[in-house]
Amino acid sequence: MSSTPTASPRRRREVIDALRRGTVPANGLDLFAVGVERFTAAVDAELDTVASGGAAFKAVRGEYGSGKTFTTRYIAEQALRRGFAAAEVQISETQTPLHRLETVYRRITESLRTTAMPPSAFRALLDSWLFTLGSDADSADGAPEVTALLEARLRGVSASTPAFSQGLRAYHQAAETGDEATAAALSAWLGGQPHVAASAKRVAGVRGELDHFGAMGFLQGLLTVLRDAGHPGLVLVLDEVETLQRVRGDVRDKALNALRQLIDEVDGGRFPGLYLLITGTPAFFDGPSGVQRLAPLAQRLATDFDTDTRFDNPRAVQIRLPGFDHAALVALGVTVRDLYAGGSEHASRVVERVDDQYVGELATAVAGSLGGRVGIAPRVFLKKLVADVLDRVDQFEDYEPRQRYRLTVTASELNDTERSAAATSSGTSSAGDIPLDLP
Repeated sequence: MSSTPTASPRRRREVIDALRRGTVPANGLDLFAVGVERFTAAVDAELDTVASGGAAFKAVRGEYGSGKTFTTRYIAEQALRRGFAAAEVQISETQTPLHRLETVYRRITESLRTTAMPPSAFRALLDSWLFTLGSDADSADGAPEVTALLEARLRGVSASTPAFSQGLRAYHQAAETGDEATAAALSAWLGGQPHVAASAKRVAGVRGELDHFGAMGFLQGLLTVLRDAGHPGLVLVLDEVETLQRVRGDVRDKALNALRQLIDEVDGGRFPGLYLLITGTPAFFDGPSGVQRLAPLAQRLATDFDTDTRFDNPRAVQIRLPGFDHAALVALGVTVRDLYAGGSEHASRVVERVDDQYVGELATAVAGSLGGRVGIAPRVFLKKLVADVLDRVDQFEDYEPRQRYRLTVTASELNDTERSAAATSSGTSSAGDIPLDLP
């Protein structure tokens, strides 16, 4: 068995369950991280910068299946262990358009989490912040000192976005007086939610809905609250930014300009405590329908990738994920197999019947069912390995995968990219039964 980090039963179960479903786990990514080690030192240094009051931006570049989501979640998990908060936002034309930063901000607060608080932790964060303010005020009388400290902490935000500090002040008052309905409504409004009762907003002396420009100030306020609540910063992941290539031209231009504006604000020091990560395909960064469409943005993201991938600079603004080759796919499978065996009552049987050679042959077969494109195979490979092979070996004493398992890949379990690759498989016109002939 290869060595894997120590895993609690809960962490191991969360990882295995996610892989069985064919999804990237939300936690425990260090348990089977393969190929991200080369970024660790640079990311640690950038997190140090953010924790000390700076800000950082990184673009993660890779084809489908290269591990973009895995890498950003891995970085977020490392940051969470250092006390950061994290939020992941999926960019989409209909649900979260990038040019509507007020919507992006709302998704941030909805997905916000810390090690102690699960997603949608915004309200809990506000309460934690007020508790910290009360502790800092350290007064038997309490309330006037807390209010004064609140005003002092938000002075910088008040100058640019007074509505945020007004809302926080009113939230504090509602919480102190036990007015739960008003406190809940103001928490929702501070989190960017639309359609908050006008009566609650009148208490805070604010009106209307959050707009694109106000969202920048609210993000600034959120970072202040995080810092004062004991969190050194926020890792914000904007995933699937390449979807901008599929939207209408004028909408795409607005979105690219919003991204340029956000990067400039990070670089200009407006968001101390923010580590912004975006993901995209090479076509998005290099093609005419993506970043290259806006020259100022292209200049900010320009990175030399003409050298061998071994010499890529992990400190650069853009990092490249080369994707999986067969050896890396096998190494990943062996790591997952060992992680699974570590929580099984039949560990020796699992490792013996699903040995390294079998893992390699299964990797070859899955890649073959996807037209030989190893780079897009990890998700399907791990799902098949866990759900079809490891689970059966673990549960059934007489199950011999070499004799009994026939790899079946159906169109219904594939996404569009995988389905397109499967259609090019040798001897098949669509994803179907692929024989796995193992000795």
